[in-house]
Parts: sequence; structure tokens; C-alpha cells
Amino acid sequence: MNDGYGWRVAPDPGRAVQATCDHAEGLHEVPANAAPGCEDCLRDGRTWVNLLACLSCGHIGCCDSSPGQHAYRHAHAHPAHHLARSLRPGADWAWCYTDEVYLHRTRPA
Repeated sequence: MNDGYGWRVAPDPGRAVQATCDHAEGLHEVPANAAPGCEDCLRDGRTWVNLLACLSCGHIGCCDSSPGQHAYRHAHAHPAHHLARSLRPGADWAWCYTDEVYLHRTRPA
């Protein structure tokens, strides 16, 4: 689902040269209420801290602070699945596992 929103690299005031990310095109939007939990943790009976949704395929995985780190594992196991967005209520950011940068949503024009 594409709701007209996009993603852009979040500015980092601590860097002299700003980071870039070339993976923010052709992504699928995943709603914040997309799943009851991390798909892998639910299957294995584990817990998680925060959920992330792959913007390439919609896979719901747990964050790097969670024991399973399933979003990270998913991104590194599947070529071209670079970005995952936070599903925490009120969060409006994504992470690029390839470029290691945060991205913020852009509003439709």
C-alpha cells in the first residue's frame, strides 16, 4: 500500500558530511497496527521490545534491543530488504540496515 508518503534520510547535525540512502524508492507502506507481534518470536514463544516492519515485503520482526533481533536478521538474510520502519505508536522513522541511517517520513505534497 502506498499512501503517498515517502522516506528521506534524517539530518545528523553531528556529521560534517550528511549520510545518504539510495534504498528509499519503491517501498511498501506497512500500517503501525499491521501485526500482533514479531512473527518469529510469536512462533518461538519469545518476547520483544519494539517491532519493525520490512518496507520491501512487510515482514514484522523485533528490534535490535530484543533477544531475537529478527528485523536485523531478516534484512541481512534477504537481498534488497534494506529498510524497516518502527511500528511503535507515534513513531515515524525507519532504519536502513545497509547504509545504517535513520529515515523520516515525508508528507505528500
